[in-house]
Amino acid sequence: MDESASLKEKEKAEEEMIEQTFQGLLNDYLATKHRKRIEIITKAFNFANQAHKGIKRRSGEPYIMHPIAVAKIVCNEIGLGSTSICSALLHDVVEDTDYIVEDIENIFGPKIAQIVDGLTKISGGIFGDRASVQAENFKKLLLTMSDDVRVILIKIADRLHNMRTLDSMLPNKQFKIAGETLYIYAPLANRLGLYKIKTELENLSFRYEHPEEYREIEEKLAATAAERDKVFNEFTAPIREQLDKMGMKYRILARVKSIYSIWNKMQTKHVPFEEIYDLLAVRIIFEPRNMEEELNDCFDIYVSISKIYKPHPDRLRDWVSHPKANGYQALHVTLMGNNGQWIEVQIRSERMNDVAEQGFAAHWKYKEGGGSEDEGELEKWLRTIKEILDDPQPDAIDFLDTIKLNLFASEIFVFTPKGDLKTMPQNSTALDFAFSLHTDIGRHCIGAKVNHKLVPLTHKLQSGDQVEILTSKSQRVQPEWEVYATTARARAKIAAILRKEAKVNQKKGETTLADFFKAEEIHLDDANIEKLTKLHNFHTRDELLVAIGSKKLVLGEADKNAFKEKQSANWKKFLTFSFGNKDSKDNKEQPEEKTPQEKINTKQILKLTEETIQKNYIMADCCHPIPGDDVLGYIDDENRIIIHKRQCPVAARLKSSYGNRIIATQWDTHKDLTFLVIIYIKGIDCMGLLNEVTQVISRQLNVNIRKLTIETTGGIFEGKIQLYVHDVDDVRTICDNLKQIQNIKQVTRVEE
Repeated sequence: MDESASLKEKEKAEEEMIEQTFQGLLNDYLATKHRKRIEIITKAFNFANQAHKGIKRRSGEPYIMHPIAVAKIVCNEIGLGSTSICSALLHDVVEDTDYIVEDIENIFGPKIAQIVDGLTKISGGIFGDRASVQAENFKKLLLTMSDDVRVILIKIADRLHNMRTLDSMLPNKQFKIAGETLYIYAPLANRLGLYKIKTELENLSFRYEHPEEYREIEEKLAATAAERDKVFNEFTAPIREQLDKMGMKYRILARVKSIYSIWNKMQTKHVPFEEIYDLLAVRIIFEPRNMEEELNDCFDIYVSISKIYKPHPDRLRDWVSHPKANGYQALHVTLMGNNGQWIEVQIRSERMNDVAEQGFAAHWKYKEGGGSEDEGELEKWLRTIKEILDDPQPDAIDFLDTIKLNLFASEIFVFTPKGDLKTMPQNSTALDFAFSLHTDIGRHCIGAKVNHKLVPLTHKLQSGDQVEILTSKSQRVQPEWEVYATTARARAKIAAILRKEAKVNQKKGETTLADFFKAEEIHLDDANIEKLTKLHNFHTRDELLVAIGSKKLVLGEADKNAFKEKQSANWKKFLTFSFGNKDSKDNKEQPEEKTPQEKINTKQILKLTEETIQKNYIMADCCHPIPGDDVLGYIDDENRIIIHKRQCPVAARLKSSYGNRIIATQWDTHKDLTFLVIIYIKGIDCMGLLNEVTQVISRQLNVNIRKLTIETTGGIFEGKIQLYVHDVDDVRTICDNLKQIQNIKQVTRVEE
C-alpha cells in the first residue's frame, strides 16, 4: 500500500513539474512579438504529453521534458513562432510512438505535419553497415531544409538540448554525439547565423572531448576576469562619453572569446593561453535614429571612436554594406587601447544584433507578413545544396565533406566583367567562379582574366577582383580539377561529369575486355578479371574497365603471358599445400581468426595497458597518440581497433560518420613503452644554444633523441626534435625545461 501511495505521489510531483515547465514555455511565448496562438500550442503539448506518457529519458526524467526544452530553445534562442513551437513539441511523436504523420496532419494541419515529417526523416533510416547513418541523415536534413528551413532550425535546437544533457550518456555515445556536433551541427548553426548557439555547441563538444583542457582554460579565464573588467571599463569610459554627446541610445557589452576558440587558437598558433591577446572584444549595440539612417549611424560611431583610439589600418571589416552570406551585418574595427593592446570593437544596431544572435529566424521578425523563408543568400545556398543532391554521390561521407567545404567558408566579393557583384567563399579559384556562373561555362573553361590579366584556373580570387572566364568548346573536364576546386558546387559538378564519362568508358572497357578474353580463349569470370586488376595495380575492377575503355590501358603480350602461366602456378600451389610441412609453414600462413565485430563491446571503456597496446591495438599514424592524450578507439572494417586522439581531424570524421564503431578508451600504462613525439622550438639564435638543448634532453632528462633539425634565418632559429617518451607528463617536463633556456621563446608539441 505504502509503495503504491509513494508511486502516486511521485507521479503527481512529475505531472506538476511538467505542467510548470510548459507554463514557463507559454510565458516565454507570450513575451514575444508573435501572434498569440496559445490554443494550438496547448493542444500540441497535450497531444505529445499523452503520446509520451510513462516514457523516461536515460537521465530518469519524463520524456516530455525534452520536447518542451527544445520548444523553449526554438522560442527564446532562435525566436520562432507557434508553428515551430508546435513542431518542436511534436518532433519525436511519429518516431517514438504509434502515431503517423497523417494523424498529425488531421489534427494540426499540413504545415506542422510537413515539418514533423522532415524531422522524423532525419532521425529514421536503415542503411547498410558500410553506409554512414549520420551522413545519410545529414543528406536528408538538407533535402527537407529546402522545403522549409524551420526543419533544420528545430533540429539544431534538438541537438543543443541533447548536448546540454549529455552527462547521462555512455562515454562512447558522448564522443559520437560531440564529434558529430562539431563536424556538422556547429558549422550549420554558423551558416544559418546562429552565432550564440554555434559557440555553445562548440564549447559543449569540447567539454566532453577534452574535459581537463576545458577546466584549465575555464579556471584561467576566471582568474583573469577582474583584470579584463578593469581594461573594459577604462577602454569604454571615453567611448560612452562620446556616444552620450552624440545623443545615441546604446548599450556596450564585453564579449569574451569562447573556451573552444581559445583552445583552437592555442593549437593552430602553438601558443600558450597567456599569449592569446584577443580574449576581449567590445560590442556597441545602438538604436538607430530611424531605419534609413541605420548604416550612417554605424559609420558615425566608427568615426567618433577612431578619434579617441587609433584604428588598425588593415583591420576594418565592413559587413554593413556587404552582409555575410548568413545575413550577419556589423562594422568591426580594431583599436589600440591605452594599455598597448589591440581591442576589436563590433558596431551593430539592435536589428543587426538580433540577426547575429538568431540568424535567419530574425529576418522573419523584420519581414512584413513573417514569410517562412528569406530570399537572398539562404535561397542561393539552398539552391546549391539542391544541385549537389540532384547528383547522387557514391559515398555519403564524400557528400558530407563536399558540403562541409561551404559550411565554414568566409566570403569574398568579386565582380563580373559587367560589374555585377558575386559572393564567393574565401579561397575560391577562377575554376570555382566559372562553375558558379553556369555548369557549361565551368565544363569548357580554359583560363580566366582577373583584373584584365591572364591567370590559370587554379588562381585564388581576392575580394574586389573583376573576373572574366575564357572558354573553348574543345575543352573537357580534367580529373585534377577536383583538387583545384574549393567550393562544394564546383566539386560536385566536376565529380558528376567525371562519373558520367567514367560510365561511358566502363561500358567500352567491358566490350574490349570480353573481346580480348574471347580471342585468347580465356574464361570471362570474376577470378580472371580480379587477376588483371591486381596485375595492373588497380583497386577495383571498375577502375580497370575505365582505364581499358579510355585507352589508358591497352591489353597486350604481358597480359596474355600472365594467363599462360596460370596453370603451372596452380600446380605449384597444389604441390605446396599437399606436401608442405603442415605444422610449421601452414600454421604461420594462416591469418589469425578475427574477432567478430559483435564481440567487441563498444559500450565498455577499454583499458590501454602495455600488453594490449603491443598485441591488439594500432596507434593511428595521422595523430600519433601517446599515453595521457585524450583518445578514443575505432573499430575498422577488418575489426582492428585503431587509437586516435580525440581532436584528430580523421577521428572527427569517424565520430560523425561511423559513430556506432567508436569505443571509449583510457590509458593504464606504467612507463614501460616509449612513443615517438615531435617538439617544435623557436627563439633567438646564439652561440652554444644547440649544445644547451641537447644537454637538457639527453643528460638531465635521460631521453633518447631520434632526429634533430635546426634552421636559422635573420638571427631567429626554428627547430624540430624527434624523441622517445613514455607519456604526456614526459612531454610536459621536457617543454618546461626547454623553456628555462634563456633564448628559447616557444616550445610546443606538434604532429609533424
